Amino acid sequence: MNLFDAVKERRAVKHYDPQHEITETEIEQLISTAILSPTSFNIQNWRFVVVKDKEQRQKLRAAAWDQAQVTDASLLIILCGDLKSFKKDPDRYWRNAPEDVQKMLVPMIGTYYEGREDLQRDEVMRSCGIVAQTIMLSAKAMGYDSCPMVGFDFPKVAELINLPKDHVISMMITVGKKMQDAHPRGGQLGIDEVVVYDSF
Repeated sequence: MNLFDAVKERRAVKHYDPQHEITETEIEQLISTAILSPTSFNIQNWRFVVVKDKEQRQKLRAAAWDQAQVTDASLLIILCGDLKSFKKDPDRYWRNAPEDVQKMLVPMIGTYYEGREDLQRDEVMRSCGIVAQTIMLSAKAMGYDSCPMVGFDFPKVAELINLPKDHVISMMITVGKKMQDAHPRGGQLGIDEVVVYDSF
């Protein structure tokens, strides 16, 4: 599918065919594409909890106010971020770069993030937003639909997935074969309402 078509056709789909199963190869293709998404300093701070267990899905559905897509979609991803990824063996983020690039960039990572908790969280959310869109557009290109979700009890979901203390949850994403179209678009703002040039 053409990228522009995927952007236009991607919608937040709520109703999925519960009988359809996504293959392991398709999951790998989706995640392999997703991890090509950019992150600041290449710290790759996103973490993907791919939920396969049906019982776990039922518990997560309860924590998501009984939204059916949590159990009915072929794939459920809980998109999390590692707040401290910047300090966990940062050499690995640039291991394939020329030595002079490594020597310049790797020390900058800690200098930029250390002691700046708000920035660490902001960076995780930025990265997760970018990778979420990559997942949703890739899913569309593969013939699937998707839905980003924040309508759930974050502390309860964190408990259910045993979220590490230095991680946060950004959102859930469901992927599958739609049974029902999304509602028509609610109303896009005009370009003149959202774009300014040079400054406000």
